[in-house]
Amino acid sequence: MTTATAQIWTGGPDFECREIPLPELAAGEAMIRLTTATICGSDRHTVAGRRSAACPSILGHEGIGVVTETRRDDLTVGQRVVSSVTTTCGTCANCARGLTAKCSSVEKVGHEPLDGPWPLSGTYATHLHLRAGQTVAPVPDSVPDALASTAGCAAATVMAVLEAAGDLTGRRVLVNGIGMLGTIAVIAARARGAAHVIACDPAPRSRELAAGVADETIAPGGTHLVDVAFELSGVAAGVDACLASLDIGGTAVLAGSVTPGPEVVIDPEWVVRGWRTITGVHNYEPRHLIEAVDFLAAEGHRLPTDRIFGGPVTLEQLPAQFAYPDGTLRTVVEIQRVSGESNR
Repeated sequence: MTTATAQIWTGGPDFECREIPLPELAAGEAMIRLTTATICGSDRHTVAGRRSAACPSILGHEGIGVVTETRRDDLTVGQRVVSSVTTTCGTCANCARGLTAKCSSVEKVGHEPLDGPWPLSGTYATHLHLRAGQTVAPVPDSVPDALASTAGCAAATVMAVLEAAGDLTGRRVLVNGIGMLGTIAVIAARARGAAHVIACDPAPRSRELAAGVADETIAPGGTHLVDVAFELSGVAAGVDACLASLDIGGTAVLAGSVTPGPEVVIDPEWVVRGWRTITGVHNYEPRHLIEAVDFLAAEGHRLPTDRIFGGPVTLEQLPAQFAYPDGTLRTVVEIQRVSGESNR
């Protein structure tokens, strides 16, 4: 095989299915034959015009596949793997500080221009070209494709969020925004020893995803003092609510605010006198991808996958999913079936 089939995003709601030449691998690179991708909400924002992105390009940054060719010492042909969103240099000031997600020359899966040096960079394609400096994690057979696909974005981001909060043992935790990240965060917080987990979202359907896992499911409003608040909605009112919920010594981790929005007022005296901490997380570090796979292997069965995942659809049907979304948190794109079995 000398080409990959890819859905090229050409702007607005438009996609075009094309054949893309497979590149000759350089040292430290590999080729993955993708079996499944999942549609992240951020790609829907891109197609809807709410987020800027390179165009034309191959979108998609959640996916799983099998190694078909490699020039990496840490991979072998036939391995089932997921990869990190970012590829980094490892030598710049931010990389040296352990902030590789903010590498000065960072490149990102599903974000690179088709006419650039990394055209085959998104997961809405039959193949993904792995670059040197990109973390890869083997996936055990016990984790289904659709669930494993989320490791590269949603699950790994949640692992970074939990790390930023510190030890959760015995602590009261609020999770605001029960989408894909929020649902994972509720289960992960319980797995990390939180004493009481509150899931907050204005939508009853979203709160239902956390029912039976969280100790409480609530709509916004009211007063609930907690030790840790995770803000995953990206809505200014959600940020306000998370900050207002912090008890003495509390920590708020903001991860949902990744697009411009209204400013939020913070009273510095309230922060100082209350020994409160406010921090942010964007993307994640290599260790978080490994932790995400481990989490999904151990706790993934607790996720309400029947209500999270829609589809599956084929790669050819992908554009229709952007024009007419199915309303689920993640639509499964079944790219290549293995032995005639569904990958969902």
